[in-house]
Amino acid sequence: MMMHRKPLPAWALLVLAAVVLLAGIGLRGPWPADEPRFAQIAREMVESGQWLFPMRGGEPYPDKPPVFVWLVALCYLVTGQLKLAFLLPSAIAGLGTLWLVHDIGRRLWGGDVARTALLVLLITPQFLLQAKTAQIDALVCFWITLGCYGLLRHFLLGPAWGWYLTAFVAMALGIMTKGVGFLPVLLLLPLALWGAAARPPALPGHIPGRVWGWRNWLGLVALLATLALWLGPMLWQVAASGSEELRAYRDNILLRQTAGRYANPWGHLKPWHYFLTAAIPTVWLPLALLLLTQWRRLGRVLREDPKARILLAWVVLVIVFFSLSRGKREVYILPALPMLALVMAVLWQRAVAEQGTRVTVAVLRLAALVLGGTVLTLGALALWQPGVLGEKAVAYAEELADLAWPLLVLGGVSLVVLALAWRRPLLEQLAAVSLASWLIVALWAWPATDPHRSPRAAMATLEQRLPASVELGLLDFKEQFLLYARRPLTHFSYLAPLAEQERNAWQWMRERPGRWLLLPGSDRLTCFDLSRAQPLVAAHRREWVLLDASAMRSDCPPPQQVRRYTWQPRRLDILEP
Repeated sequence: MMMHRKPLPAWALLVLAAVVLLAGIGLRGPWPADEPRFAQIAREMVESGQWLFPMRGGEPYPDKPPVFVWLVALCYLVTGQLKLAFLLPSAIAGLGTLWLVHDIGRRLWGGDVARTALLVLLITPQFLLQAKTAQIDALVCFWITLGCYGLLRHFLLGPAWGWYLTAFVAMALGIMTKGVGFLPVLLLLPLALWGAAARPPALPGHIPGRVWGWRNWLGLVALLATLALWLGPMLWQVAASGSEELRAYRDNILLRQTAGRYANPWGHLKPWHYFLTAAIPTVWLPLALLLLTQWRRLGRVLREDPKARILLAWVVLVIVFFSLSRGKREVYILPALPMLALVMAVLWQRAVAEQGTRVTVAVLRLAALVLGGTVLTLGALALWQPGVLGEKAVAYAEELADLAWPLLVLGGVSLVVLALAWRRPLLEQLAAVSLASWLIVALWAWPATDPHRSPRAAMATLEQRLPASVELGLLDFKEQFLLYARRPLTHFSYLAPLAEQERNAWQWMRERPGRWLLLPGSDRLTCFDLSRAQPLVAAHRREWVLLDASAMRSDCPPPQQVRRYTWQPRRLDILEP
């Protein structure tokens, strides 16, 4: 029904995706919580020449492995502009993931399924959002997708031992990006169960090569050898340095931030069913509705198509893996999305062939209409009746005012595109709405929000308040203050508890009374009298204040360990408009 129009070719979809993913790069700065951190660490790598140990304000940063920051730093070296560089790795990773999904879909099921899988990814909010932000997840999604791609090329279309080894190299790079890069290895279980049934029949007189055997152990060798390229120099340097600080970095990055974070998480605590009941119904909304309306047909597809069964089994294993840990975030399940998109593409092509899409079309179009109407209404209210949006709107009044017109236009354009593409196939229609919406977000909404998401104004106010000769220390700070600094800044270990930072800061100020401190006004301190604080500015939903020597109390317990790190910015125009 209404399928007579010629569909857009896959290459056109990839070109449109590239335009959208690259749109807006350079129009905004890094935003909290994660983007300023990675941008600052990459900046320090380039300016200091220290690439082995990521540094945050001169202090080792042990929370994540270095591959993502290495790529941001490389882009910074190439472009010379951090405002361009910090978003490029995610955008390139997103494009790489799209290509991998299309290519393996074409090889396993043909061009229609491959093209449909692209459309599925382009209408899923989480995929484009992560590809357009400077977080690690788009890159680790690419490595995991490449790992799955290599295993599928070998076990279902091979033997292809080169691709098999590539899969394990990709897993190693994924581990060096974010510890969960090993997830493609879970694909070996469904491949062992149903791989033989999923392989195409051998040609007459042709003896198929073996895909299982002793050479499978070479994958582990490739993984360990790739990891050794990072771990070897890092561990040797830690041992040779004799530095307690670097030993703490080693232990943190290898144990606490991997097995420790999974087994005993300290943040983002959610119930076991969180991904099923909260995450998937929101960040994977179109797919959730597709599954709800096509679950019977999905059962038939899984019974009849072992290739789809293999991929969906792996998706389930990934979701189960993350569900077993108490720490959960929506982005954790992003790596499962590309393989799920292929299964959904197979399902949708079956539904189209059997003329069983009417309910799904109605539900998804209604959802698109409701979403577009909601955004349009929010924009109108923000523009003319912001008080209707509640008390929280008052706290965000300035930001909401700048977003009012972009929201209004975004809602209106989405409805107009929906109407203009009404006679196109459903997924093309939704993809058109998605791509047009992301263009408006990237080119208008996000740049309008940028002044409210960066401390540029706060740091400019600071420069007006304090002479350039004044030494400034930071307590309980955010990385974006380092990123936008125009003077040397001293901090007392980002990783230390606030009480320990405070004691180090008190000693630092006592040595030279002309020094000042910048900190959140809400902090509770024992070594300083906050009633003597001088308000500076509100930034990132917090009031920031200045303290001079007059705020120091007469005595303060000594810190357990003296820690001081000074960051000296070399370029003052690093993120200027």
